[in-house]
Amino acid sequence: MGVISDIVAFCQSMVLAFLLYFVYYIGIMNFAVIQTGSKQYKVAPGESLVIEKLGDTKKGDKVVFDQVLLVNSGTKTSVGMPLVPGATVEATVVEQGMGKKVTVIRYRQKSRYFKKNGHRQPFTKVMIDAIK
Repeated sequence: MGVISDIVAFCQSMVLAFLLYFVYYIGIMNFAVIQTGSKQYKVAPGESLVIEKLGDTKKGDKVVFDQVLLVNSGTKTSVGMPLVPGATVEATVVEQGMGKKVTVIRYRQKSRYFKKNGHRQPFTKVMIDAIK
């Protein structure tokens, strides 16, 4: 009888810990939605993000994204129409690189037509520092 009550108590404590963690994680989640390279990204401080190549940047440069569509501070959510006035997201460039190679083949049968091209998309990897 004592073993079963210990197991029940343990399960209750685990469920309580999970619920507290879930409420803590969701309750103070600080995130924003930004637009860059004609795409929208949900970002949070400390996350890394792979985006379209940013022009004249190199590793270690600071980047400020001013096209912020939504900001959630955990207690308050600001939705822009279309942008949130005065909101910015600061990030640091971690890496500039090229994506995996994509092979493009065009072929027409019975006409000796065969074209094969490769493409590597350039990208920039950034680390989100702060949402202001």
